[in-house]
Amino acid sequence: MNEKRMPALFVGHGSPMNAIEENQFTKTWKNLGAILPVPKAIVSISAHWETNGTFVTGMEHPKTIHDFGGFPSELYQMQYPAKGNPDLAKKIANTVNSKEIGIDPANWGLDHGTWSVLVHIYPQANIPVVQLSLDRYATFEQHYHIAKELSSFREEGILFLCSGNIIHNLRLVDWRNASNQYEWAKIVSDKIKQRILLGEHSSLIHLDNEDDAFKLAINSAEHYIPLLYLLGLQQENDSLTLFNDEILMGSLSMTGVLIK
Repeated sequence: MNEKRMPALFVGHGSPMNAIEENQFTKTWKNLGAILPVPKAIVSISAHWETNGTFVTGMEHPKTIHDFGGFPSELYQMQYPAKGNPDLAKKIANTVNSKEIGIDPANWGLDHGTWSVLVHIYPQANIPVVQLSLDRYATFEQHYHIAKELSSFREEGILFLCSGNIIHNLRLVDWRNASNQYEWAKIVSDKIKQRILLGEHSSLIHLDNEDDAFKLAINSAEHYIPLLYLLGLQQENDSLTLFNDEILMGSLSMTGVLIK
């Protein structure tokens, strides 16, 4: 571990309700807030901002986006009033050479993939946050290389929050049994975790030849892609640990990964 290098996180964010609930997962996020160094700013890569092309939020005051439906009114009243960081957004856009990064001056903000987690890690909302979008037309390898180009920002006090879910098949969620774990979900989760721990990044980027279990587990690529950003941010002497390593409702994994 490099003491001057900020950690980076992949967080399985799960339901928006985690923003207002206290459970085993949110307790872990709070504990992370207590042990992580305080960053100068946060760059969030959330599954919930897909765009045509890649963009970074460049506004001074990003709005709290309630990008979901059918939840209690308490959830819609929540705000995460962190400031933005336009200078950091410009620097990100100028740093990435493999792909053009546009600046979003007003349209987006912080979606629940970002604030439902940060409200537990940094509840005071006193650290500037920018979001980087996911280009829906980019390949897994292109996403990975964007992260590679941004990895030096960790040396500058920037914390990366990569927010999604490794196993994410909402069509097959077992809403009646929170503790259910489909066998195919367990198998894929174990294989992916093994590859993460062994540093086998290529096999996590190139999934074309994987079996039907992978197609079931990762049928919604936008929730898997933030993991690729974390892998791209990983540097040679980083340590790596897993947290919140559970599967819920059959087909939703909450597994998180910390590199430092």
